[in-house]
Amino acid sequence: MIWILSIMMVLGMPSVFAQHHHDDTQQKGEDWEEVIMEEEFKAGEMIIEHIVDAYEWHIISIGETHVTLPLPVILYDKGEWMVFSSSHFHHGHDSYKGYFISHHEMNSGKIVRLDESGAEIRPTLDMSFTKNVLAIFFSMTILVLVFVSVANTYKKRKGQAPKGLQSFLEPIILFVRDDIAKASIGEKNYEKYLPFLLTIFFFILLNNILGIIPFFPGGANVTGNIGVTGVLAAFTFIITTFSGNKNYWTHIFNAPGVPWWLKIPVPLMPVVELMGVFTKPFVLMVRLFANISAGHIIILGFISLIFIFGKMSAGLGYGVSVVSVGFSIFMDFLELLVAFIQAYVFTLLSALYFGMATEEHH
Repeated sequence: MIWILSIMMVLGMPSVFAQHHHDDTQQKGEDWEEVIMEEEFKAGEMIIEHIVDAYEWHIISIGETHVTLPLPVILYDKGEWMVFSSSHFHHGHDSYKGYFISHHEMNSGKIVRLDESGAEIRPTLDMSFTKNVLAIFFSMTILVLVFVSVANTYKKRKGQAPKGLQSFLEPIILFVRDDIAKASIGEKNYEKYLPFLLTIFFFILLNNILGIIPFFPGGANVTGNIGVTGVLAAFTFIITTFSGNKNYWTHIFNAPGVPWWLKIPVPLMPVVELMGVFTKPFVLMVRLFANISAGHIIILGFISLIFIFGKMSAGLGYGVSVVSVGFSIFMDFLELLVAFIQAYVFTLLSALYFGMATEEHH
C-alpha cells in the first residue's frame, strides 16, 4: 500500500508546493515548475503536516485544486459557543471571526486568536471535529457493524462450523482469549476483562491498518496521536487500580521479603513501587504512540529524499526515487507487521497488569 502512497506523493508533490504559494502563483502568473525551482523543500515540515491532526481531511490535490473534507469547528471562548466550518480557514491561509490556524511553533496547527498585545492565545475550549476524531468514529462504526454481524451469525449457527467473516475472526478472538486473557489473568478472573481486552485489541489493530492506507478514509494517524494512546492507557490504569485486591496493594506499600531498612524510616521501596503504578500506563501510552509515528516518519523520510536529491539534480532525484520507493515498500510490509505486534503488546501488557492486580496470595 505504501508503494501506492509513494507514487501518489511523487506525482502530487507539485501541488504541495503550489499550496504554499497559491496566492503568489495567481498574482505573478508563474508555472508550478517555476515555483518548485524557487521553493526550498522542507522535509521536516512536510512530515509533520502528514502525521499531526488537522481541522480538515485533505483527500487529493489536482494542480492548484485541493479536494478536502471540511470538518465542524466547535469553540467556546469569551463566554459563548461558536460553530462553523473549517472551510472558512481556506486550508489555513485565512482567519474567520478573529480565529486562525497558527503556524507558530508553540501552537502549530491549532486554532488561536490574538489578544490585545498581539500574542497568540487559544480558545477556552476547543471541541472541534478533527481528522482523527472522524477516523475514530469511522473505525468504531466498522467494529460495531462487524461484531454485531458476527454475534448474530453465532446465534443463528449454534453448534455449527464458523462461516465467512465469523471463520476469519474466530481464531483471533480465541487467541486473545486463550493466549492473552487466560494466560495473564487466570481462569478465575479473565472473563470480566475479556470484553475490554478484545475492544482495545481490535480498535488498535484496525486503526493501525487504516493508518497505512494512503487514501480516504485511511491515512489518519490515530494510534500515532499521543492523546488517543493516552486515553487507552488511562482506561487500563483505572481498571487496574480499581481491580487491585489486598495482596496487590500490600506488595506495593509493604512488599514481603524486602529489608525493613528500605521501608523505614525512609519509605524507599513503597515510593518506587507506587511510582511503578503510574509509569506502567505511561510506558503503554508512549510505546504505541512512538512506534506508530516512527513508522510513518521513516516512510515519509524516504519519500523526502527524492525531492532533496531532485533539487540538486533531476537525474539524481530519479535515481534516488528507485531506492526510496523500494525501501518504502519494505517499510509497508514492516508496518503491517508492527500493526499486529503493537495491538498484541498493548493488550498483553494490559492483561498482565490486570493479572497482577487480581492475583491471590498463596
